[in-house]
Amino acid sequence: MTNPYPHGPAPGATLIKTGRNQMKGGLAAGAGCGVFGLLAIIAGLVAALGLTGKEPQPGAYAGVLLGLVAGFFAVGIIKGFWAARHSFLCVDHVGLWISNPKGNKVIPWDTLAGVGLYWSKGEKRGAPKQYSIEMCPNGPIDVDHPAVWNLVRDDEPIHPSLPRLRYRLPAKGADREPLVAAVQHYAAHLWLGESERAPGHIGYPDIKGHRARIRERTR
Repeated sequence: MTNPYPHGPAPGATLIKTGRNQMKGGLAAGAGCGVFGLLAIIAGLVAALGLTGKEPQPGAYAGVLLGLVAGFFAVGIIKGFWAARHSFLCVDHVGLWISNPKGNKVIPWDTLAGVGLYWSKGEKRGAPKQYSIEMCPNGPIDVDHPAVWNLVRDDEPIHPSLPRLRYRLPAKGADREPLVAAVQHYAAHLWLGESERAPGHIGYPDIKGHRARIRERTR
C-alpha cells in the first residue's frame, strides 16, 4: 500500500526531542548502577580474599556476583538510552509522528475518535505524577507495529462511545507541556480534556501477546 504521508512532518511542526531530553537522566541512572556494581565487586573480593587482615570470607563472593549483575544492568540501561538518543515526536496538522530505534510511525488525526490527557499520582509517597496522552482510534490499529506496539493499551474507555484499545503515550518531564499544547492546538476538535486515574495508570504493554503474535506470523 502506498504511504499517504511520504514527506514526513511539516516544516513548522512542533518537534520534541524525547531521546535527548531523557538521555541525561538515563545515563546518570546507568552510571550510578555501574558504580554500585564496581564497589560491590571490590568489596566482595577484598572480603573473600582476606585482604582486610581478617580471615577470608568465601561467602563474600556473593557480593561479587551482585556487582556483576548490577554491571550488566548498567550496560543495558546506558546502551538503551544511547540507542534512543535521536528519538523524537513531531506534531502537525496531519497527526503525531513517532520516531525511535524500532522505526517510524504517524498516527493521523483522521484515524482518531478522541484524544485526552490522563494523569495519576505517584505510587510511592514523593514520587512524581505520571501523565499520558490517550489516543483513541476510530477503527482498527496495528497492535504490533515495531515503533508503537508498546504504547497500545486495553483499558476502560475515556467515553462510552470510544474503544478500549488505544495508544497511551507517556508525557514525561520537560516533554509534557509542549506535547500537550501541540496536541491541543492541532487536534482541538478531538480533545476530550483530562482525567485523574489510579496510581500507576501507565501500565505495561502486552509483551507476551506481542511475542506470540510475531512468532505466529513468522511460522
